[in-house]
Order: sequence, then C-alpha cells, then structure tokens
Amino acid sequence: MGWDLIVVGAGSSGAPLATRSAQRGKRVLLLEAGSDYRSAEMPEAWRSPNPGRALLDPAAAAHLLWAGLDATRTDEQPPAPYWRGKGAGGSSAVNGQIAIRPPLEDFDDWALAGWSRDDVLPYFVKLEDDESYGHLPYHGRGGPTPIYRTPDHEWGAVDAALCRSALDAGYPWSGNVNAPGATGVSPYPINSRSGRRVSVNDAYLEANRDGGGLTVRGDALVERVVFAGERATGVDVRVGGKTVTEYADEIVLSAGAIHSPAILLRSGIGPGAELRALGVEVRADLPVGRGLQDHPLALVEIPLTAEATATDPDARHTNVCVRYASSPTASNDMLLTAMNRNVLSMAGADTGAGAGAFGVWVNQCHSRGLLRLTSLDPEAQPRVQERMLSDERDLARMRDGLRELVELARAPATAKITEDSPDSHNSALFAALDDDRALDRYLLSAVADAQHATSTCRMGGAGDRDAVVDPDCRVLGFDGLRVIDASIFPSVPRANTNLAAIMAGELMADRLR
Repeated sequence: MGWDLIVVGAGSSGAPLATRSAQRGKRVLLLEAGSDYRSAEMPEAWRSPNPGRALLDPAAAAHLLWAGLDATRTDEQPPAPYWRGKGAGGSSAVNGQIAIRPPLEDFDDWALAGWSRDDVLPYFVKLEDDESYGHLPYHGRGGPTPIYRTPDHEWGAVDAALCRSALDAGYPWSGNVNAPGATGVSPYPINSRSGRRVSVNDAYLEANRDGGGLTVRGDALVERVVFAGERATGVDVRVGGKTVTEYADEIVLSAGAIHSPAILLRSGIGPGAELRALGVEVRADLPVGRGLQDHPLALVEIPLTAEATATDPDARHTNVCVRYASSPTASNDMLLTAMNRNVLSMAGADTGAGAGAFGVWVNQCHSRGLLRLTSLDPEAQPRVQERMLSDERDLARMRDGLRELVELARAPATAKITEDSPDSHNSALFAALDDDRALDRYLLSAVADAQHATSTCRMGGAGDRDAVVDPDCRVLGFDGLRVIDASIFPSVPRANTNLAAIMAGELMADRLR
C-alpha cells in the first residue's frame, strides 16, 4: 500500500502535522521509534506537575526517554544524559510542561517568506485553549493544547521569592508572558489540565487513531529515506528486527533536532567528508547536524528552610520566570527562573529535601554546536556537542546574568526562605564571582542546558549556505522530502520550544494541502 504522506516522529510537530493532514482526507502513516500507547497507558509519573517524579523512576524514564543519548554541554565537560522523548508525544510527554510562545520578534529576525509574525500567530492561536486569556484576539480558546497558569497562592516558596525579589529590584510585572511585547516577571503558562500533563499524544492523536486516514505505527525505527533519483519515495523501517520499506507521495521527517538530522545523514544527505568517512554515498553535501543550539542554564542553589521545602511529591517544580534585556539594544535575550525543586540541574547536583534554586539562561543564543553520526546503525545514538558559551557574546551575558541572579538570591525576600546564606552552598561560584576569567572557567565547567535542541536542519532562503531546507521545509535539491520540527528553526527561539514546534506542525499541515 502506498500512502499520501509518511510522517516520521509522533512528537510536538509530527503529531499535529499527521492529525491535521488525515483530517483533510490524506492517507497518513505516522511512524514512531518508541511505543504507540493510548493516553490511559501513560505512566502516571509523567502526568505529574513535577517532572522529577518520572526522571527518578527508572521504569517511567525507560518507557519514554531515549536510552544512551548523551551530550557535552561545553568542550570542557564530559558527556551527560540528554533527555529526549521517545514514544507517542515525543518530548512533549517528558518536558517541563512550559507553554511559552517565542516573542514575535524571533520571526522578524528569521526574515523568511511564510514565517513572519503575521503568518505564525494564527497557528499559535489555533493550537491553544488558554484558560485565562482565550478571549483575546491573539489567544485561542477550544484548541487542542490547554494553557493553564498556577495561581500565586499555590506557588512554591522559591516562586514567590523570585517574584518578590525581582519586583523589588525594578523588574516589571507581566501577567501574560505570551502577550505580544511582554517582558518582566510572569507566571509560567503550562500545558496541563486539572494538574495533569497534556502531551500532543493526548491533544492530537488520542481521538484520531480509530478510523479516518491516520495510521500510527509504534516501535518503528526509520533507518533511511528511499529515493528514485532526486525524489524521495519512501523510508526503510526497522520493525520487529526486520527492515521493511513504506512508500508515499511525500515524506516528512519530524523526529526532532537530534534524530531528524541522523536520518538524513544515514540517507546520504549531510557534510560530504563526514559521510564518506562513514562509507555513505553522498547524495547532497548539506550542513546537516551543524548549527545546533540550546539555552545554556546556570544555577544558584537555594538552601531552603523546612517550611519552604516542597514536601508534596507532585508539587510543581517551577511557576515563575523573569524575561529581561541584557542591554538597551536587546529584547528578552535573558531569562531567570524559579526552581522549587532543582530538577533541571546537571547530574550530581543536590536535588533532595531543602534544595531549591534560581536559574538564569541565555534566551537568545549565538553559540552553535554540532551533531555527528557515530555509526550507520540506527540504534546507535549520534554524538552531540552543544558547545554552549563558545561565542563570547553568550559568555559575557551569562556572566552578567549570573551576577544578577546572585543579587536576587541575597535579597531580603529570598533570605526569608533560606536555611543559611546561599554563599555557603555555592562555594565554587562565589569564589569566582568577582573575577571574569575565573567566572568563565566556572561557567564552562558547570553550565547545564534547558533541553531545547534546535537548528540542526536549518531553514533558509535562497543562497543561504547554512540552510538544509527552504521556507517550505523542502530538503534542498530533492522532491517529496521535507523536515518539519524544531531542527529547522534558524535559531533557538527566545522561549521553551514545545509550542513553537506544535505551531510548525499546524502551519505546515495547511501548506501541504
């Protein structure tokens, strides 16, 4: 059987793309490397408002995370686990449930036909069911993705301390971080309903598996794209230990910023010298895997009093952020976040009782990393080098941002929730704080990431030597092959990436009609 459309990856872009395409009458095969499960079968730990529940549960983690996927955050750090979702819902099933839109200025910066603020805004509206602001013209009500904001009386102690300290320091209040032009202190919008995660598996796939034009096939690992000349005609898929070929009029890779480029590389599309070294016939010499970005994250640990420590295992890990500009010519290029539990820290950091944190990340990045194949075996994970803070512009802003964060950690509102001075729990940081070179060394050794991988199959206009796909997401030089997920973003948005990835799936489903 030939399909109208094969979508590879049932994550934040692939699920809406496949669902909408099937609703418009296409025969769609959605292939997912992980399990295809019904919403009722999702491990309860992943429904929790606190992602630490699942990350510390080996069975839950094994169910929905790629095993063996590591990344180096900087060139000075050893590899450490890089959390990417595997299974229906992709990373929307395992992330921190943050539903922030990118500022519309991001799309002005992209300057790509069909991706202007006016082009993308209707799809951000379409995808959401905003409990608080759905009545406004730039928000949506009744869409697949619920948008919820925790009321301040339910915030954790660290949420309240960051909010109060930032307001006292002169940051403005903005109740809706997703409003055009918003900046300052805001409650996080969250993709949950009744305190439970809603992934794209729940929002898009659950009601559309039975009947209609959508077929979802789990445990189906795509090895490579199949071609007839310069036209993609299908994919080789490993199912039950055997390889089968599925054919379609159009092939879309939506396997995410790590695995979409890996599939292209195995298919002979990527840097020529790298492919030849692996014994791969080069179909097109394109910068696949180059340009990787993520948000670098640094922490100040907050030693909490017993009263301020979250004791409910399902208490939300974060509810408050602060977006700000690092200079008069910048806009929302930095972000501060509260962590009632230090669940986003690097391995080895204290995440136990009494351990909270303030975090700062560079929201608009210049540093770029890379992804390479280690083997042609699709079971083998690629080598990921994020190379965060390798651009001096990012390093300088992170220095300043961390110093600002320390001042907020020392503020009176924060002192009310601390067991003792944060200085004693951040000895390496505070020893380096007043010396730029020492602080740089500290940051390069300690910086984490926000798990927001993008830009490994970058989208660009005519003549862009960094581009892998054009503004219609077509892989350059080929017919019938597109990439539609966060890997195509020219740069990491100034926001968590989930809503932007869903938007891309919604927008391109309309374009593929």
